[in-house]
Amino acid sequence: MKTKQHSSAQLFEVNLYIQQAFFAIIIVLCLLSIISPPIALLLGVIMVNVFGNPFVEFNHKAITYLLQFSVVGLGFGMNASTAVSAGKEGFLLTIFSIFSTLILGTFLGKWLKTDKKTSHLISCGTAICGGSAIAAISPVIKSNENQTSIALGVIFILNSIALFVFPFIGHQLDLSQKEFGLWCAIAIHDTSSVVGAANKYGPEALQIATTVKLARALWIIPISLLTAIIFKNQSQSTGTKIKIPYFIGLFVVAMLLNTYVPQTVLVAQNIVSIAKIGLTITLFLIGATLNISTLKSVGVKPLLQGVMLWIFIAALGLASILYLN
Repeated sequence: MKTKQHSSAQLFEVNLYIQQAFFAIIIVLCLLSIISPPIALLLGVIMVNVFGNPFVEFNHKAITYLLQFSVVGLGFGMNASTAVSAGKEGFLLTIFSIFSTLILGTFLGKWLKTDKKTSHLISCGTAICGGSAIAAISPVIKSNENQTSIALGVIFILNSIALFVFPFIGHQLDLSQKEFGLWCAIAIHDTSSVVGAANKYGPEALQIATTVKLARALWIIPISLLTAIIFKNQSQSTGTKIKIPYFIGLFVVAMLLNTYVPQTVLVAQNIVSIAKIGLTITLFLIGATLNISTLKSVGVKPLLQGVMLWIFIAALGLASILYLN
């Protein structure tokens, strides 16, 4: 009996070393810029489903901090006047798309008979900024772990698809970098996938997409307050704090330094390069969360709601950019 337990422990240890070795190899490939962000995401999905994820307990925190670092770093490659112009252009479309998505999400949730809290989290994730919005809204509505994980699963699945599909569609429709940057900021859920897709499309697309997406992320605050009223669960009475994306302020500071402080040019390009590597690693880590059990736990109805909302916001955004601008 002891021999069997000992050999099982040895097998587990060997398997863990193999997982860690593959994980380290892919991280090194990301650091050396040998693999692109979409490939990093795909390798993460393959890694977790074939070998497993040896660092599952650290994954979420690593994704959060790396993404924030990368976004702030990208600010050193952006011009403030261009960013303000892009923000103004996307402002009305942002407001309309957020509220129309939330309203449609409510009706779809009732029609599909999706759990009310799961439905609201999926709608907020689609409308604002994916996983970050879900993380901010979930304590406000007091969703349980299952409801939150299902919503995150839906968003992460669609994010992964968007990273490959959006640049392809953009090229097929011959969208300019400006048009594509605005479109993916409106229609792709998470900041990581928005930046990944826009970076693949071109530098101007990256600048516009990042600026518009981060401006959109600030809507977490009013939507969280509105959610508290709708769910009759005011944060003041429950002690729940709304998670404000403070790193956006650092992104603005980085952008202002790059625009108005000439000396910044000496380090700006290096910082941007490091930030892009950070983004590639972030997407690999996100891919490493998408194991088969996560995909199975999502269920058909929440996934269907997420897909329908995604098609709506993508079609609305694209039509508005092509025909109203």
